[in-house]
Amino acid sequence: MAVVSWKEILLLTGLVVGCYWNSLSCGFVFDDVSAILDNKDLRPSTPLRNLFLNDFWGTPMAEERSHKSYRPLTVFTFRLNYLFSELSAASYHLFNVVLHGVVCVLFLRVCRLFLDKTSSLVAALLFAVHPIHTEAVTGVVGRAELLSSIFLLAAFLAYTKSTGADHSIVWAPIALTVVLVAAATLCKEQGITVVGICCVHEVFVAQGFTLPMLLDTLRQVLQGKDGFPYAVLQTLLKLIVLIISTLLLVIIRVQVIQSQLPVFTRFDNPAAVSPTPTRQLTFNYLLPVNAWLLLNPSELCCDWTMGTIPLVESLLDLRNLATLLFYSFLALLAYHSLRYRHSSAKTVIMALSLIVLPFIPASNLFFPVGFVVAERVLYVPSMGFCVLVAHGFKIVSHKGHLKKISWLMIGVLLTTHAVKTFNRNWDWESEYTLFTSALKVNKNNAKLWNNVGHALENQNNYAKALRFFLQATRVQPDDIGAHMNVGRTYKNLNKSKEAEDAYLVAKSLMPQVIPGKKYATRVAPNHLNVYINLANLIRANESRLEEADQLYRQAISMRPDFKQAYISRGELLLKMNKLTEARDAYLRALELDRTNADLWYNLAIVNIEMKDPSEALKNFNHALELNPRHKLALFNSALLMQESGEPKFWPEANRRFLTYVEEEPDDANGYFNLGMLAMDANENAAAERWMRKAIGLQAGFRSALFNLALLYSQSKREVDALPVLDELLRYHPEHIKGLILKGDILMNHKKDTRGAKICFERILRMDPTNVQGKHNLCVVYFEERDLPRAERCLEETLALAPNEEYVRRHLSIVRSKMAAMSAAGQPLTSSEGATVTAKEEKPKRVREGAEEVAQGEEEGRVAETVGKGAEDDKNVRKSSAESLEGVAVDQSESLDSSQSDKRTKE
Repeated sequence: MAVVSWKEILLLTGLVVGCYWNSLSCGFVFDDVSAILDNKDLRPSTPLRNLFLNDFWGTPMAEERSHKSYRPLTVFTFRLNYLFSELSAASYHLFNVVLHGVVCVLFLRVCRLFLDKTSSLVAALLFAVHPIHTEAVTGVVGRAELLSSIFLLAAFLAYTKSTGADHSIVWAPIALTVVLVAAATLCKEQGITVVGICCVHEVFVAQGFTLPMLLDTLRQVLQGKDGFPYAVLQTLLKLIVLIISTLLLVIIRVQVIQSQLPVFTRFDNPAAVSPTPTRQLTFNYLLPVNAWLLLNPSELCCDWTMGTIPLVESLLDLRNLATLLFYSFLALLAYHSLRYRHSSAKTVIMALSLIVLPFIPASNLFFPVGFVVAERVLYVPSMGFCVLVAHGFKIVSHKGHLKKISWLMIGVLLTTHAVKTFNRNWDWESEYTLFTSALKVNKNNAKLWNNVGHALENQNNYAKALRFFLQATRVQPDDIGAHMNVGRTYKNLNKSKEAEDAYLVAKSLMPQVIPGKKYATRVAPNHLNVYINLANLIRANESRLEEADQLYRQAISMRPDFKQAYISRGELLLKMNKLTEARDAYLRALELDRTNADLWYNLAIVNIEMKDPSEALKNFNHALELNPRHKLALFNSALLMQESGEPKFWPEANRRFLTYVEEEPDDANGYFNLGMLAMDANENAAAERWMRKAIGLQAGFRSALFNLALLYSQSKREVDALPVLDELLRYHPEHIKGLILKGDILMNHKKDTRGAKICFERILRMDPTNVQGKHNLCVVYFEERDLPRAERCLEETLALAPNEEYVRRHLSIVRSKMAAMSAAGQPLTSSEGATVTAKEEKPKRVREGAEEVAQGEEEGRVAETVGKGAEDDKNVRKSSAESLEGVAVDQSESLDSSQSDKRTKE
């Protein structure tokens, strides 16, 4: 057996790089979004063990919506990519190109077992450039095929060394084969089929049996004429070991998926739910369709579901001739390879085993899968196809008069395939380019129209996206997801009436509940989100909240484990002030998923509304245990600690706010609350720094401006406070506390009674009943030596606040002063407006004012502190309603489109 030379490795590697270098500019498209962008198992914060508990898409295997695709080793490589480059798509594509190069080299090594040096190189070169591989190589999720193929080929090569020079069994290569088969299966399920390929090689190549020889041996044994020959016994022993190992792997695999098959619908695979003989005729017709893609990969399509291939519903359908022709050709090849012992027969039988056995799991012949045709599953079968082409080339090229023509044809074939592959890569550049290229091949697939709409929707081009969604409903009128997409797009275009009509059409297409029958077995579970989306739409109308609640309950009645319905209903019940029911809804959702940090967060919000801060803090902490970088939980738990007034909580609150601003460096509210904490701790320099940072990020930040001015006032820096108050009042001219503080500073520190008077008069124009503003204006009159006016002003203030002792005391002081001046014959008003001397007894405005400002400070600390995304006069958290607008509504709307209509998972 000739080994692979460095020149051949460089040739193959160069060819792979030449064909696929432009794939590095492609992004994450189609299934990549679910497998990479939306898959939490890639994140370092997710425990590594989750890779072995969840499916390929990050869904727990125990959940009914799981696609049961168990490929932890493939996901592990995604996680390595994320570790080095996070979500930089180029690194993921580069890794795939490298893996494809490795497969090509291993395939060349395998070909050397059946073909001569030249023919095996032709097979490897054809495999390297075949356009059918673009989905497996350029699509990031195709890595499952690449990794599985590497272990599959390595397992086969290991097994070929299990026979010693004296025809004895060498067990070490067999043990290595079993390990590599397990690894291939953990990359993708079809990896286990290499055991069948090893069995075929052992019987028909290594031992040189033919089918007639096997039948003759079996007949003699059954007739008792002779026992099994020693060679046969050796072969049986090796095959038994392989088969037992395979059965163990199958048993483990069945246990992992908990003996449940994934749920697929007629939209994923229409033939799977069709009656006999339509189902059988269609599935058998798909075999020549796949063969044609290998022979003529000129029209490739990323999605072959729905109406791409119409059902074969009659024996008279002409397409049955293609099926008949395919089976005839396959039978002819099998007959040739099983009847004879020469090298050509061995080459053909191995080529057929590479084509047929790895394709069986995806063939739909033994169990339905979630697709009609998928180009990436042809990655391994194409190896057998390339061997057949190279073997045919070998036969033809040995005929002298056809030698030049055969070389010319191979050259043209390799060149055209390489060019097609290179150009096909550009189709995978973005979702828009991918799905528009697919529409050129097939316009009868509603999913393609939907997906072009999604691509436009991601660009916020809703008007154009709507046209594609509407076309999807025309191509497939009963496509629930398409009508949901129309409804969502109308909603984005602020056309609520049209959106509601579209959702109602989708709802009318849902099957009726059948007692005792699982709902998810008849439609995609994500289609239930039509109830969520419709409810989320109509609850904007306060008069229709009960109607929205009824929709949530209807969804729950269809699927008691529908977590999203509980989440959305909990948010609605909170809005309806049904706090106990909201809490119960979230607790029910947590029974279904205790690892959801958002659920713990929303439950904490309900606890706050129920005036149970200790329970709220406990649930915030649960959320942070699951996701230490949960931004809203960090912010609101820190805010809760800050509001508790207990200094023991302040260091942890400060740490959480600091973590929050690391996550949201442009959110002024985080810095503002750090400033408030620093004020609590009397760390004035830090408080000033944080407040300045908040104001720099958000011009006119009312609460930050007021509290910074308050900080300056407390720190005896009244001069610094005035420009801050001026900025506050420029943005918020009706800010009463700011006017009170400015007036107090002007009067008591700048001795500017005129400026102070303007401030207090502005307050009274806005609010004539404002006791503090009225009282302070009275003090201004006293400062101006207008005692009668000060007396009248204080009398009016006392009428507004008869229980305020300081107003009564100040009125008494003014009246005493007036009496004393009258007795001395002095005028009660001063035309010059001079202020009283320090020795004169006057109303204690400075001290009372200070007390009032101190009280205002406390009001400011409570009333002016703002929460996430809010800037009114009290602490406002990110409410559960705001949170679920992103967790429940938007997610449910993406589910109805992204998962049921956008990505097909094997």
